[in-house]
Amino acid sequence: MEYQDLRDWIQIADEMGELKTLKGCDWNLEIGAITELVHHKEDGPAVLFEDIKDYPKGFRVLSNSLSSRKRLALTLGLPCGETKMDFVKIWKENYKKIKPLPPKFVKKSPLLENVYKDGDIDMFMFPTPKWHDKDGGRYIGTGSVDITRDPDEGWVNYGTYRVMIHDKDKLGFYISPGKHGRIQREKYQASGQPFKMAMSFGHDPLTFLAGSIEVPYGVPEYEFIGGIRGEPFEMIEGEYSGLPIPANAEIVIEGDVHFDNPKVEGPFGEWTGYYASAERAEPWVHVKRLYHRNNPIILGSPPGRPPAELGWYRSYLRSALIWDEMEKAGVPDVKGVWLTVSGGSRLMMCVAMSQCHAGAYLGRFVVVVDDDIDPSNTDDMIWAMSSRCEPEADIDILRRCWSGPLDPVIHPSKKGFNSRAIIDATRPYEWIKDFPPVAESPKEVLDATAKKWGGELFGTNGKK
Repeated sequence: MEYQDLRDWIQIADEMGELKTLKGCDWNLEIGAITELVHHKEDGPAVLFEDIKDYPKGFRVLSNSLSSRKRLALTLGLPCGETKMDFVKIWKENYKKIKPLPPKFVKKSPLLENVYKDGDIDMFMFPTPKWHDKDGGRYIGTGSVDITRDPDEGWVNYGTYRVMIHDKDKLGFYISPGKHGRIQREKYQASGQPFKMAMSFGHDPLTFLAGSIEVPYGVPEYEFIGGIRGEPFEMIEGEYSGLPIPANAEIVIEGDVHFDNPKVEGPFGEWTGYYASAERAEPWVHVKRLYHRNNPIILGSPPGRPPAELGWYRSYLRSALIWDEMEKAGVPDVKGVWLTVSGGSRLMMCVAMSQCHAGAYLGRFVVVVDDDIDPSNTDDMIWAMSSRCEPEADIDILRRCWSGPLDPVIHPSKKGFNSRAIIDATRPYEWIKDFPPVAESPKEVLDATAKKWGGELFGTNGKK
């Protein structure tokens, strides 16, 4: 593997021409808006924010690390291929060869250059962005991993779950039902056992990637990382929690989870492109130890309206896994699988069953969208279809419509007629006022940000 930590990775990405460095940005919405701009551009650059407003020189934020095929290939140590489907195939074959490796514990770590305990802890010392204007607070955990140990089975999970700053030494965290970290959390809550956990907020992108994808239950992500790297993942033992912490991390905390007196967490713009999870009372972490390297770097990966970073890299990885599972299930002649980025890499899938694409030649779908959707923008259209259309109620089929002899899917005996699907991809009119708001910066903020930073980001005059 070419890199050992986030700083090595940044240097290599810069040498590849895959990194932009911006200075003087505001943590309050501007970093989030810039990140949105690069999310919406295919293979947009990673962005390193330096000299952030109100914060000491040297404290930095990196965003959009994994949204290009070249940077994803760098992170996984693989060739990037000539096309998207090339890389899906490359990952599909390499994923099957990964053999988890036990980690290597070390005594020395640059993470220990700065250590704070109890009353000396202040989580606001870092330039944590407020990513979206409707967010309930500042989210230091977006490209992060929560580190927890199963109280019954003993294995350790690294999971990417959002983390919000409540106070100087108090953090809120939300984990969706069914996730491995949520299962472990519920075991502690049910048993009444003390629940100590750690959180890493800066590390190499492979650590983040492993925490955010579907590693099999019971397999620690650090062993999965070791299998990808071909060498043991280096870790240190947390002084307070005893949990295994990435030795080359940038910022890590350890603390106690409190289930009593839960604190309101959220809202936060999520991967579907909406604030659908709202706000709710959730457990929180009382931070007891804080460690960080000199000149620390937060790794940010905020979700939001697709296309976004999460969709770009997960589309490659999940498409490969689904393709592999389809072959294992005996589905014949699968030539390609793609989970669309606009569908958040979950909501819409395309499967190619043969080399022939004749079925795409004649259009047979009519999609109706709201006025905030550009019908000429495929990403906008697919996002609307994925998030605003309930198939059972919102798709109508018209039969015996006018077709012709060039329509390949129509049986020769029935040439001249086909069917049409009318897809209603608009917000439900009956409760449109209560429909979740869109997780994106206001148009005037995005326009002003594009005008200010577009040239440096994309080599344009503010055009996306």
